[in-house]
Amino acid sequence: MAIDVIDEKLLSVLQENARISISDLSKKINLSLSAVSERVKKLESSGVIKQYTAILNPASMNKNLISLVMVSITGDPKTCEFSKFVKSCNSIMSCSRVTGNYDYIAKICTENQSTLQIIIDDIKKLKGVSAVYSTVLLDDLKINYSVLPRANK
Repeated sequence: MAIDVIDEKLLSVLQENARISISDLSKKINLSLSAVSERVKKLESSGVIKQYTAILNPASMNKNLISLVMVSITGDPKTCEFSKFVKSCNSIMSCSRVTGNYDYIAKICTENQSTLQIIIDDIKKLKGVSAVYSTVLLDDLKINYSVLPRANK
């Protein structure tokens, strides 16, 4: 779906506050209620808007430690137990297959060092995992939860 300048404005407002009413959204982008409603529906049905979500403060959930865990796999990654573990572990916020020195990088959010150590030990025991490296995040300079909307030119 082609994104125009109006969609770009609409998406920017929704990224700031996905709970904004159609009426308030209409006022912010100077477009009629029906036009805004139609555009939002098209953006949702085309998959441009993937989902709406609440972003929770980890500390409020007693999750005080965030770590990046890099995992190396021997053999075929598709037959490794690691991907099944990732899907079942609620403390793993995201995990991506990557290029470079590691095969995967997982972002893990947990209560403390002890709970992180348990997860790392569990990962090390998995068939196909050859090495695990971790680093603790101290502070975030920037976090974007989505890409910035840009009109197609």
